[in-house]
Amino acid sequence: MPWWRTAVIYQVYIRSFADGNGDGVGDIAGLRARLPYLKELGVDAVWITPWYPSPMADGGYDVTDFRAIDPVFGTLAEGEEMIAEAHALGVRVVLDIVPNHTSDRHPWFVEALGAAPGSPERERYHFRDGRGPDGALPPNDWRSRFGGSAWTRVTEPDGTPGQWYLHLFSAEQPDLNWANRDVRSEFESILRFWFDRGVDGFRIDVASGLVKDPALPDIGIPEDAVFEKGPWKEGHPHWNQEGLHEIYQSWRKIAESYAGDRVFCAEANSSDDQTARYLRADELHTAFNFAFLRSPWEFKSIREVIDRSVGSLAEVGAPATWVLSNHDVTRHVTRYGRRDTSQDPYRTDYGHSDRDLGTRRARAAALLMLALPGSSYLYQGEELGLWEVEDLPDEAIQDPLWGRSGHTVRGRDGCRVPLPWSGSESPFGFARRGSEPPWLPQPAEWEKFSAQFQSGTPGSMLELYRAALRLRSEQPGFDSGTLRWLEAPEGVLSFERSSVLRCAVNFSEEPFPLPRKWGVLLSSDRITGGLLPTDTTVWLWGGGASRV
Repeated sequence: MPWWRTAVIYQVYIRSFADGNGDGVGDIAGLRARLPYLKELGVDAVWITPWYPSPMADGGYDVTDFRAIDPVFGTLAEGEEMIAEAHALGVRVVLDIVPNHTSDRHPWFVEALGAAPGSPERERYHFRDGRGPDGALPPNDWRSRFGGSAWTRVTEPDGTPGQWYLHLFSAEQPDLNWANRDVRSEFESILRFWFDRGVDGFRIDVASGLVKDPALPDIGIPEDAVFEKGPWKEGHPHWNQEGLHEIYQSWRKIAESYAGDRVFCAEANSSDDQTARYLRADELHTAFNFAFLRSPWEFKSIREVIDRSVGSLAEVGAPATWVLSNHDVTRHVTRYGRRDTSQDPYRTDYGHSDRDLGTRRARAAALLMLALPGSSYLYQGEELGLWEVEDLPDEAIQDPLWGRSGHTVRGRDGCRVPLPWSGSESPFGFARRGSEPPWLPQPAEWEKFSAQFQSGTPGSMLELYRAALRLRSEQPGFDSGTLRWLEAPEGVLSFERSSVLRCAVNFSEEPFPLPRKWGVLLSSDRITGGLLPTDTTVWLWGGGASRV
């Protein structure tokens, strides 16, 4: 079976993982030093967010050179050495690829600004004349994911107001035109460049947004619903366009020309049926399950998401890919601690969160996710039980959402605060003492949430993750890709993965009596008197294997 069908992949947001040179920013040297930690944790692969040269207008997702590494993070030689060291430990390496846009300082875009309307240089992007008198209005009503219009007007080389260019994200991230042959050839070459250096796969940023309707029609969706509502609507002019499938079919052929089961994972905001179409046998391998991430901590919602996901993907023979948090959403310890867990995970302005409640639910969610058939992604720090840092000083915030929203949306920096590794005060082992302060300030409470503090501590979040990943790799009950629901009281999810492995999750307000003659393999919370507490997940074992 290909490794990616059941893999647990750990996301490294490289700026915040570990700082090896003391400049306050995470880098390759820091990652290399922590590879043994990832091996001990038990993950199968590491996904590294963009390490390419970038002005950092959007945390590295504004790229100037896709075949190099930003000096802030290290050198290409260091990257190649890191890949080799990870492989020696049995850990595969997945990179981010950002095909929807470049930086506005990318050589192509600089050339486009200096060229005339209609030139080949401008055809690599979406340049259009404006509407209204003197072209003073944007070409259509499309909105940027970061707020405001998705169009910015340029000043032509002769100093006159000129055309507009499209950017679904920040103005520093102009969208590429995937109808252009140069663009397609360039990214096929980029894939080969990194595959040649041993990379095992790519996570595809904005995978559902590359192709645009050439007519560029108005959408008519209110600004506050541009992303959260409607991306998967049939016929949407810049999400899930039919032309995407031809692109990914060509990418799949490139991946299959290399040995070692190279893999793609799509960041695709799409319906279940649309996602399944991306994962047909000749296209991409996996896609993030955002419906699972967005689901409230509620019995019926989570079961419905699991059923839809497993069912729709089974039709194309693809595995589900489960995820609870990432670098773009509020950490799930905080989300699950809210009174209303159905609130949008992309927003951070919902007020108080009960951290103890959120932690208990996060522990339960981790075991639920890791018991499901398919692969899972872990976001750095979730194995430490870290929460969203919601009190960052205004002057420290760097997310472009903050500026483009007129300082009303604090953005994603709260889930990107550098990790605590050891010690009693900042930088908590993120860098050596005496180094530059971390690029975002760390909470003082993280002293007791560091990897060093939790390591070897019974009941800690870190030890729960280590035990779960060890059991997942050792116990044969996890080998099966099937899931069968079992009868259980209202508010309890109970399913089998094999004749000897069961998982139960109690969402109800009453303790749940565990089945007799089944041993507890692992539990997210303490079980007393054979009763499963509320907001707790348990793995049950009916065979002769050793128990934890």
